[in-house]
Amino acid sequence: MSTRHDRPSRAAARSSTWSAEPYADALRTGRGPLFLRRRDGWLLPLDVERWCAGPDAVDLAVLERCEGAVLDVGCGPGRLVGALAARGRRALGIDVSEAAVARTAALGGHALCRSVFEALPGEGRWDTALLLDGNLGIGGDPRALLDRLSEVVAPEGLLIAETAPVDVDERADVHLVRGADPRADAGSPFPWARLGTPALLRHARALGWGPADQWSAGGRCFAALRNRSTSSRPEAPNRTAVMSSQRAANPSPGSPVPAS
Repeated sequence: MSTRHDRPSRAAARSSTWSAEPYADALRTGRGPLFLRRRDGWLLPLDVERWCAGPDAVDLAVLERCEGAVLDVGCGPGRLVGALAARGRRALGIDVSEAAVARTAALGGHALCRSVFEALPGEGRWDTALLLDGNLGIGGDPRALLDRLSEVVAPEGLLIAETAPVDVDERADVHLVRGADPRADAGSPFPWARLGTPALLRHARALGWGPADQWSAGGRCFAALRNRSTSSRPEAPNRTAVMSSQRAANPSPGSPVPAS
């Protein structure tokens, strides 16, 4: 019997919420406020201003831990991909928001408008994957997300995830809203998740990820995991990628993305 977890459908994974207003407006202007609102009214603030600024000291310390070719899952406006590109590192961002991809390209980074649950270039050959800024919540099913990344990251490759600063393991349907007013207009609900480090480690071990490190800095928490799964597999040699949404690029046989 298969032990693979059900994956979000393509439609669910590529939620229109992130490709429409108000998220696109916030990325273009670099300003919030934006929140994820649960049905009970609880609000999770989205740190748009920090995402749209340059990488801070905490971000740069994370980038120092990255190995080889880096895939930034849910890259947003691209501060991390841009910083890696500026250092001459091989890096690709993926995001379902066209505004995010455009902003990443403007910073000199490579990016694709694509969900992590869709086909990706270099599957099974990424040395490091990043899940920062709350992106452990993508799809509302952390096990499905970790399972998918075990296919994308190379064997013994690294996953660096940012976790909630509290011990939580939560799934909820949320709305993206512009402000804290409970009467504010909201789009369609979509599934999201929040995990603290203990919950992440529990789910990760069950899927073949081994703990490598955990730390906190600047009020943020992180965990690094090694891919011990046997599910990673090289991509078919004839697959090509479209970088920065428009420019075609054929990754060399030895790496998922071309050198910057």
